[in-house]
Amino acid sequence: MAHRLLPEWHPQDAVQLTWPGADSDWAPLLERIEATLEAMVVAIARYQAVLIAVPDAAARRHLARRFACLGVDAARLRLMVAPSDDTWARDHGPIAVADDSAPRLLDYVFTGWGGKYEAARDNTLTRRLAAAGAFACSVTSSELVLEGGAIETDGEGTLLTTEACLLNPNRNPELDRAAMEARLKQDLGISRVLWLTHGHLEGDDTDSHIDTLVRFCDPATLAYVRCDDPSDPHYPALAAMEAELKALRRADGEAYRLVPLPWPRACHDPVDGHRLPATYANFLIINGAVLVPTYGDAADTRALSALAGAFPGRDIIPIDCLSVIRQHGSLHCLTMQLPAGSLASYN
Repeated sequence: MAHRLLPEWHPQDAVQLTWPGADSDWAPLLERIEATLEAMVVAIARYQAVLIAVPDAAARRHLARRFACLGVDAARLRLMVAPSDDTWARDHGPIAVADDSAPRLLDYVFTGWGGKYEAARDNTLTRRLAAAGAFACSVTSSELVLEGGAIETDGEGTLLTTEACLLNPNRNPELDRAAMEARLKQDLGISRVLWLTHGHLEGDDTDSHIDTLVRFCDPATLAYVRCDDPSDPHYPALAAMEAELKALRRADGEAYRLVPLPWPRACHDPVDGHRLPATYANFLIINGAVLVPTYGDAADTRALSALAGAFPGRDIIPIDCLSVIRQHGSLHCLTMQLPAGSLASYN
């Protein structure tokens, strides 16, 4: 049976989110992150459904009322009780492949980015949603540690990732580069892996997830973080990453079209001053639109313009993510797209 890893622009049924509980690390910022998530749901629901894992039945009732007040069509909402440790659906959510034409969801092991954080509930969330009837397609579990934010695909057999994450001994120490490539090809139906050896963001807990650095916009186009400030500590590594991207070739031997994304001013945590991982690469592609993180920075407008050029025909929707980066992620990290044919009908 032929199978392939689906690109983010493949037609979608829904976007999956995980709502924070009062006992999560979001507790001091709960109202702020809920406001951001509400803005995301309102935007996404204009185009497709939203599946939200909620902490308990009380939260489910509250959110149903809240989104009704915000004008969200109830038919576009799936609110399902499934307690979690955190909100990062990109990494504890399922990864979609297509078997011939039918979607299938892969449930990989999530360890809190190599054991940095508690993740027992997050690691079982996909299985609990499946057991509750959330999905219309099969879900296959795997013992491999893999996060959705660690991989990008063109949908045509190429996977892009970073050595710092996928070859980190805190994930799958028994797999070297060749073994990891073989496993990815077997699981995801890809034919080649492009590895980046440079690039990181201060404040990032993921060991350089590719979705914070470089993204496919279409099979021929890569949008990437570019640092234009030689005095910034990120400059050497991101300049080296840019050189790597210029040297990459598509499967047909052609160079990629590269879309540089601007560098926002440094964002720092207001409590202890550490730098936060603000990145415009952490955008989300949905049916007919692209949601783009913004940070109240002068570079926001340039980022929106650059991505509008990379996604002709799609609406470009800014989402204020200053609250999101306080917990070291951004917009894309909060989401996981579910392809057409994967979401169960709603009663």
